[in-house]
Amino acid sequence: MAETQQLPLQGIKVVEFTHMVMGPAAGVIFADLGAEVTKIEPLKGDNTRRLGGSGAGYFAMYNRNKRSLCIDLKSDPGSRVAREIVAGADILIENFRPGAMDKLGFGYDAMAALNPRLIYCSLKGFLSGPYEHRTALDEVAQMMGGLAYMTGLPDRPMRAGSSVIDITGGMFGVIGALAALQERQRSGRGKRITSSLYETTAFMVGQHMAQQAVTGAAPPPMSVRSSAWAVYDIFTCAGGERVFVGVVSDTQWRAFCDAFDLAAFAADASLDTNSGRVAQRERIIPPIARLFAGMQQAALMQRLEATGLPFAPINKPEDLFDDPHLNSGAGLLPLTLPGGERTRLPALPLEADGERFGLRRDLPRQGQHSRDTLAALGYEETDIDQLIAAGVIGAE
Repeated sequence: MAETQQLPLQGIKVVEFTHMVMGPAAGVIFADLGAEVTKIEPLKGDNTRRLGGSGAGYFAMYNRNKRSLCIDLKSDPGSRVAREIVAGADILIENFRPGAMDKLGFGYDAMAALNPRLIYCSLKGFLSGPYEHRTALDEVAQMMGGLAYMTGLPDRPMRAGSSVIDITGGMFGVIGALAALQERQRSGRGKRITSSLYETTAFMVGQHMAQQAVTGAAPPPMSVRSSAWAVYDIFTCAGGERVFVGVVSDTQWRAFCDAFDLAAFAADASLDTNSGRVAQRERIIPPIARLFAGMQQAALMQRLEATGLPFAPINKPEDLFDDPHLNSGAGLLPLTLPGGERTRLPALPLEADGERFGLRRDLPRQGQHSRDTLAALGYEETDIDQLIAAGVIGAE
């Protein structure tokens, strides 16, 4: 989106006390939509900056378009600075363990008293109830909420291959905060919004709960599910590449038969309806698999696309760096990693009047905006220098 174009949340101030994925994911949504997001980090910086393994990409993915302020919240001067920032904020986001913000003096009651218009967005493991004081993780919620069971094999639950609950839980937090922001226009007051990992998982597996309610049978994991459609599979092509193909309507079935010269199937009236095809799935799939095994992946996908049928190559995450669709516009945003390397990472999956939400600020360096933030609060340069020298504020 053009720099000069006003963004939807321009003028909204967000202060972010977060780490890992759930909180920063909520923050980056606000930031990409134009809010001024100030990320409060400890003096040594957010620990997420230093994660390795599967967590090595957390900071890079969820912290663009933000300002970084490093501060010692346990010190009186540091707490005072942070309270000044919260006093002028519209939204506060936090995703620390239950009670942590209260111990620091930044719990909801204290912040609401300081700033009655504040929307306080807490991102937790559980909503109110017997589990509310437990510490949770994305994987804990997936296991408890049945998502790991539905993802894995019957005897081997497996978490989804992304932090889907952290991210989606953060999204629900944003939805709740935006709703509270709208309500504040009428009431003049903020409120506390809480989103959680466990209830987010329950919402996501709700379709399977409903399936059991409707059918009377417990749904098996998706890895061994009984498909609702006869052709809804991954097929291997001549070069060993794989392609998912779905034929999900009677109209698509006729188009599929025409496109691949399946005259015998097209002439068989017992295959005209989806229920008939599902009943004869073991007869249908083998010849289709043999047909596709003799085709190159590119030729197969070209024919499927021309026919208007659902299909997908089986990609790895690294394949998306060179995806022509993502690279045709602003689908991948250029970012500078902490070591100075350049990369491109996915933009917010939204368009507004055909425009994507882009990059306004690169990933913040640790304490990069500490001086600017304090100056905007009215601190003199000598006062800022003293706070830095005293170890209250961390700056570049």
